[in-house]
Amino acid sequence: MSIHCNAKKEDIEKTVLMPGDPLRAKYIAENFLENPRLVNTVRNMLAYTGTYKGKPVTVFSSGMGMPSMGIYSYELFKFYGVEKIIRIGSCGAYSEDLNLFDTILVDKSYTEANFAYSWSEKEEHIAEADLELNNQLEETARKLNIPLIKGNSLCNEVFDGYLDDIDGFIARFPKDLNIIACEMEAFALFYMAKYFNKQAACLLTVVDSHYKNQESTSEERERSLNNMIKIALESV
Repeated sequence: MSIHCNAKKEDIEKTVLMPGDPLRAKYIAENFLENPRLVNTVRNMLAYTGTYKGKPVTVFSSGMGMPSMGIYSYELFKFYGVEKIIRIGSCGAYSEDLNLFDTILVDKSYTEANFAYSWSEKEEHIAEADLELNNQLEETARKLNIPLIKGNSLCNEVFDGYLDDIDGFIARFPKDLNIIACEMEAFALFYMAKYFNKQAACLLTVVDSHYKNQESTSEERERSLNNMIKIALESV
């Protein structure tokens, strides 16, 4: 059984929303779920199970980076029988057309890293979201009248905001992929889902941009993150 989660199997639902930040998991549980229960505290990777409009759901934090996401998604799929994981996270924009707080639905995740080689000795650097789950999220966004931008993202091993030459970094990306955003977990999630023949998707909210200097209030940030959370929960 899992060595990174102290929840009982029955404590984890078949559909899991997965923010990176444990405090965001807590925020979602306290503001969106009915009768939320704290079901995991190991390493402070907080997880809560409750219902949303009567439907059972678990919100489980993943931590930062592909290694952490790889561990938790593996254990949820293998040991807890989870069928769907929807990552809900923040990202940086690599497209001039994106604005602060736009919501992105990831089609493909590209990485320069060797996660796939470490796992299975395969030189794979592109992993895809589940098409059926993505279609469901897209339809939900339409019903909620929340604009949703579909595109491909970079899954990075380092925080790009600290790089000396961000333009040179961006120039390395395969041009045919049209990468519009950068985050740090989606590739590992998609790869684990494919390994277990499960479903995974990734919703992102733009919180900074390489091209635009935009400022926001705390209220604007919370409201825009709520859009992403609502899409994920309503799709359940």
